[in-house]
Amino acid sequence: MVSWPCILKLEGDDELIYLKSEAEFNMECKDLILSEADCLIDSKGFTHKILHDMALVIMARKLSTDDVTQLIRAHEFTKAELCLTKIHFLTIGDAIQSLKS
Repeated sequence: MVSWPCILKLEGDDELIYLKSEAEFNMECKDLILSEADCLIDSKGFTHKILHDMALVIMARKLSTDDVTQLIRAHEFTKAELCLTKIHFLTIGDAIQSLKS
């Protein structure tokens, strides 16, 4: 079971896509050409493989808050708007919510 909201992590791209619901996931991904390495990261840190029919399969790897923070730092670096050393989160859910805006 996926814990929404989530972030979409595309292979080779530091930009993350915030997704608040499964409906938003389906709308966002319907026009994307997804690779095997693209994944969805949910609010509990579980990674999910995205199948061709948009089904999500939970993967064995669970990310820590630090792992997700590093992804968000890389994402913010591409925008060059924030001081990266000041980006810290207590939970994965907090980290994902920071991408909401």
